This record gives sequence, C-alpha cells and structure tokens, in this order.
Amino acid sequence: MRKKTEGKRQAILDEAADLFRETGFERASMSELCLRVGGSKATLYNYFSSKEEVFAEVLMQATEDQFQATHEALDPTLQDITQGLESFGRGLLTLLYSPEVQAARRLVVSEIVRSDLGRTCYERGHARSAAEVAEFLQQAMDQGKLRQADPRIASLHLKGLLEAEWIDRFMFQMLDAVDPEQIAASVKRAVAVFMAAYGPPVAAA
Repeated sequence: MRKKTEGKRQAILDEAADLFRETGFERASMSELCLRVGGSKATLYNYFSSKEEVFAEVLMQATEDQFQATHEALDPTLQDITQGLESFGRGLLTLLYSPEVQAARRLVVSEIVRSDLGRTCYERGHARSAAEVAEFLQQAMDQGKLRQADPRIASLHLKGLLEAEWIDRFMFQMLDAVDPEQIAASVKRAVAVFMAAYGPPVAAA
C-alpha cells in the first residue's frame, strides 16, 4: 500500500512538471493536473494542498541532487576551511544561476504578492540551506577555524558575499550564460572577504 501511495505521488509530480513546462505556473491549474493524472480532485488534494506546494516539490526534486552535493562540500573534518567554503560557493552559484533555477526564482518573486509560493520555496530551499551552513560554521568556530560569532548571521553574510557579483544582473535580467571560470573567480574573492571578517584571531607574536 505504501509503495502504491508513493508511486501515485510521484506520478502527480511527473505530470505537474510537464504541465508547468508547457503552460507556465500562472496558467497551470489543479483542475488541469487532475485531468492529466486521472482520479478525483479530492485524491489530488490528499497529496498536495495547493498548486504552490506542487510547484515547490517539483522544483525541489529537480534540484535535490545538486543541493545535496553542494552542501556535502561543507565537511567539518577539512583542515582547510577555505577549501570547503570555496567548493560550497562554486556549487551554490552553479545551482542558483543555472537557467532553470534562474527562471524558477524569477517566477517565485513574481508570485509573492499573489500566493504562498515564496514562503514555501523559502522554507524548502533558502532556510534549509542557511541552517546547514550555520551548523557547519558553528562547528568551525568550535574548532577554532573561525572566530566566535553568531553562525546564523555569518551564514547570511557568506551567502550575500557569494552572490554579490551576480545578484543585481540577475534581478534586472542582464545575466546570460554563467561561465564556470567566472564563478570560481568570484567565489575566491567572496571567501577571501568572508575569511578576513570571520577568520580566527591571529596570535600575538
């Protein structure tokens, strides 16, 4: 029974992914999704409470493997924290500025005033990432690799620095294909600034 339930849920998400690609988020409807999946609306709503929840789940599934790989770079056993932060930064920017995720982020922002899509995606994506980064930074502080500070604030500063060279062009749709070498260079600069602010205090001679 459990397998059948999970199979049905995945079938809904597969159909939803096709629907969003074909019509866009705004024109897609739960009624149309119900027609494609088959069965009743009651069954559909038993799995997902809203179109926003379906879209967020489709987006999370599409990016989950890359999300996991990116955050696995935050290895607390690494002696060189700069190496871990740079690896994380390259993965994060490659994910955030892929064409698919850029389009999804713009859609989420455009829907903020009309639906709960922004809140749902924030909780499933940004907030989840920030919590993992904060946990890693706290461990690094405890190990003396970073100075003691509020790890939550430090995680926000890190993300802000990583996106600093990209976010304005993204917001004004001036960002075309993203070059991996440009990402790597910008990440090095961002992590250097972060370490200048949060690196461990230098012992007096």
